[in-house]
Amino acid sequence: MTDDKMLARIAALLRQAEGTDNAHEAEAFMAAAQRLATATSIDLAVARSHSAKRSAAQEPTQRTITIGEPGTKGLRTYVQLFAVIAAANDVRCDVASNSAYVYAYGFAEDIDATHALYASLVVQMVRASDAYVGSGAHRPTPTITARLNFQLAFGARVGQRLTQARDDAQRDAKRDRATAPGTAIALRDKEIELKDHYRNASKARGTWQASRASAGYSSAARQAGDRAGKRARLGSSPQLPGARSPLEK
Repeated sequence: MTDDKMLARIAALLRQAEGTDNAHEAEAFMAAAQRLATATSIDLAVARSHSAKRSAAQEPTQRTITIGEPGTKGLRTYVQLFAVIAAANDVRCDVASNSAYVYAYGFAEDIDATHALYASLVVQMVRASDAYVGSGAHRPTPTITARLNFQLAFGARVGQRLTQARDDAQRDAKRDRATAPGTAIALRDKEIELKDHYRNASKARGTWQASRASAGYSSAARQAGDRAGKRARLGSSPQLPGARSPLEK
């Protein structure tokens, strides 16, 4: 399957998820979208492993992704959400010191899939956290503390769900006796190639962390964010100003 076909099918799954009020169906659509992204990534990795000559489009690349305007509160939680989605799709990230943008390293199809998933989930995260603080359930915890803790927990839970769907798709591919040897080798080679590309291209220093002690901690907000992350669905929602932007190539 080509990258364009994958994105078209993921978009169809997004629309289906948006159209259902059934939490179990929404969960199934989300897992299906991630499995589709993983399966396509595996197919393309296997195809690359059998190609005598490769074009630049078949090599790992680096893109700059704008997360929001510098100085906007809460950008670290947006970055964390993008990062956990990226991790489930074989994409590595370096983060700007102000969290306004990230550098994404990976194969084109994986970066595209990451962005498609993020574009839906970031809107859900913001809307869910707005509903939580708007309900007043966070009091007497300060609003900013509650919002940040809610969004951190939301992102962490979504990352777990996507990683599980990715692992299931890879396990299914490796169980296929007709393709298992080639698939395992292609995935190993892809991992090595991405590591080499990241090591050569990245100029990052230090380790980025989503949470800071100064933000404070709220157990109730974390639990509420975790529950919202469990319910999160993939859907086509209007763009949220300041929360995300198209990929910059």
